[in-house]
Amino acid sequence: QVQLVESGGGSVQAGGSLRLSCAASGYAYSSYCMGWFRQAPGKEREGVASIDSDGTTRYTDSVKGRFTISQDNAKNTLYLQMNSLKPEDTAMYYCAQAPACGARWLASPSYYYGMDYWGKGTLVTISS
Repeated sequence: QVQLVESGGGSVQAGGSLRLSCAASGYAYSSYCMGWFRQAPGKEREGVASIDSDGTTRYTDSVKGRFTISQDNAKNTLYLQMNSLKPEDTAMYYCAQAPACGARWLASPSYYYGMDYWGKGTLVTISS
């Protein structure tokens, strides 16, 4: 069973940085995709970034140039480096694992419903 545990959230001022981590207990698929998603209060969950098992990355337009997704396979850990943070980045951030990457998963977080795994989230709050 795959377990994902996020950490690294917190409260920072606009312009600051945070690095989120996601510790994975396992991988359900030999070729997999890991992603970061976020959900702000009163809004739907949205995709932030994804990385597949060969290192190919994708980002939603609003975070391009500011966020970097990476993974350390030796540590089974996924990261999200977030720089130049804005108040609109405030949200609960979730780590997820899916059988494949693609723009469709970022656009529709439920695309792999039933085949995906999710952590419980870590809260990021950006003050102006």
